[in-house]
Amino acid sequence: MSYCREEGKDRIIFVTKEDHEAPSNAELIAEDPDDPYEEHGLILPSGEINWNCPCLGGMASGPCGEQFKSAFSCFHYSKEEVKGVDCLEGFRGMQECMQGYPKLYPQEDEKETSSADGAPEPEPATSAPTQDSGPVPASAPDSPAFSKDTPPTDSPANS
Repeated sequence: MSYCREEGKDRIIFVTKEDHEAPSNAELIAEDPDDPYEEHGLILPSGEINWNCPCLGGMASGPCGEQFKSAFSCFHYSKEEVKGVDCLEGFRGMQECMQGYPKLYPQEDEKETSSADGAPEPEPATSAPTQDSGPVPASAPDSPAFSKDTPPTDSPANS
């Protein structure tokens, strides 16, 4: 014999083997858009911004949360041809607030160039030629003058 038990918002239904032999007569219920347990994305079904969305990374609740909400709302509801062009002052205010909390909001270049001990790391040197660089020297590993059997020399006259 099957029975049901409720624990908080959950309903637990225990069934017997005989219950599973009969076809199900369960009816699906339409989802309630106001269900507080339902996960929503950035935009709620009402069109409002979901400030609790994990996709915002807590920005709406930090020390610059009000500035973030103001700037983000302006951008979201902007009707300008270039969306958000009317929101520059709001974003500038948010940026100024964030600069007041450098440990909470590190700038991108600080994040990338800082090591674990806080000392800046040197920029990595790139050896690959770019589109703007000149021709590859003849002693480059990809050139015909370079051989794996012959060690590289210091002067072009020795090659």
